[in-house]
Amino acid sequence: MAFATRHFVRAASSDAATAAAKKLLIKHVTIIGGGLMGAGIAQVAAASGHTVVLVDQSDEILKKSTKGIEESLKRVTKKKFADKPEAGAEFIKKTLKNLTTSTDAASVVHSTDLVIEAIVENLEVKNELFKTLDKFAPEHTIFASNTSSLQITKMANATTRQDRFGGLHFFNPVPMMKLVEVIRTPMTSQKTFESLLDFSKAVGKSPVSCKDTPGFIVNRLLVPYMMEAVRLFERGDASKEDIDVAMKLGAGYPMGPFELLDYVGLDTSKYIIDGWHSLEPNNPLFAPSPLLNKLVEEKKLGKKTGEGFYKYK
Repeated sequence: MAFATRHFVRAASSDAATAAAKKLLIKHVTIIGGGLMGAGIAQVAAASGHTVVLVDQSDEILKKSTKGIEESLKRVTKKKFADKPEAGAEFIKKTLKNLTTSTDAASVVHSTDLVIEAIVENLEVKNELFKTLDKFAPEHTIFASNTSSLQITKMANATTRQDRFGGLHFFNPVPMMKLVEVIRTPMTSQKTFESLLDFSKAVGKSPVSCKDTPGFIVNRLLVPYMMEAVRLFERGDASKEDIDVAMKLGAGYPMGPFELLDYVGLDTSKYIIDGWHSLEPNNPLFAPSPLLNKLVEEKKLGKKTGEGFYKYK
């Protein structure tokens, strides 16, 4: 019996080692979208030794992205290398050396291990992109979306690599936020899932895993919480100022729900809740808000427009 047990343990260990050997070691990364999220992901990937190509529609956008990355790296080095300015300068130099840019996604994915999409939150646009890149990327290449609210499965179905498709949801600002949600669809292979987990750890993040459910973990809890705060205010149960103070002092949150809504953008919040409401129209957590709809219609979208639930100078 002891021999049988030892033999089983050795066999199990051997199987685990074989499975680990099959995982894809991600070295080359292509990031589509040079906005805040895409540039942030590019920065942490390049800083951790990955070869990175950042792609967007114009050189002008990419120059702005690169400048933003350089400024962000300077801020990082001030903290990380406070007493070693020469080491900090070398860190910035090495990171930027790992980063190149392109306006032609199809031409740069032919040698990449991982494609991360961080473009506009529009399913049709994302699907069109993935459908095109699917034709040019090698068979081993993993596709991932940084979406915060759309279904990963619907994007995977636009390609022929459903088993090599998952979600990598980073948080803003990417260089500072430690969390990454790794999303697996029913078709995502174990090899792909583990490769995405390993990549998340390699870029210095703490990954959590979730199935392809609306909002994943953080937004599934956060968005209904913010919407319930709006409903509380709509009913006249409490002022928005008192609700914000209550959640900051009573729950220890760094921002109240209305401050957070203005920071995120009321249009973004409306887009998310409308999408979830269309998926589950009978779910009271996903019910639209007349006040939120009114503010968005009036172009009062939060901090970015100078006014949302609050006014900003």
